[in-house]
Amino acid sequence: MAKLNVNGRMVDVDVDPDTPLLWVIREQIGLTGTKYGCGVAQCGACTVHVDGVATRSCSMPVSAFNADQKIVTIEGLSPDGSHPVQKAWLELDVPQCGYCQAGMIMSAAALLQQNPKPTDDDINSEITNICRCGTYNRVRAAIKLAANGGEVGRG
Repeated sequence: MAKLNVNGRMVDVDVDPDTPLLWVIREQIGLTGTKYGCGVAQCGACTVHVDGVATRSCSMPVSAFNADQKIVTIEGLSPDGSHPVQKAWLELDVPQCGYCQAGMIMSAAALLQQNPKPTDDDINSEITNICRCGTYNRVRAAIKLAANGGEVGRG
């Protein structure tokens, strides 16, 4: 039995300790916004925050986590979609197919929490998620928009 703090709620899950956190989030807890992409922590579709750090959940066993750690999924980032990154994503119409976007948003939110005014180089080095639709230019623009408080051309 594992006890986890997910989106501010304590949950008990009865799974094999080697079960990846991604599958616990999706199958046991029922939060399906976090997506499976590659299964080897390369694409970033499964990105969640663990104590504020962007973490690829597909390759981390649930046994690596405890109740003291705060796990936040896309559903917990902002219940009403008011997080600056989510608003920028909508304003700039970032998603194409949208499959990878929850992971992209979580990575971008973690980046801005750590570095409120990232440069292009910062974005390039920190946002390593893969988007098969190639929305990288809109992702970068949305990160900058969120960093500028939602105002284009400031900063």
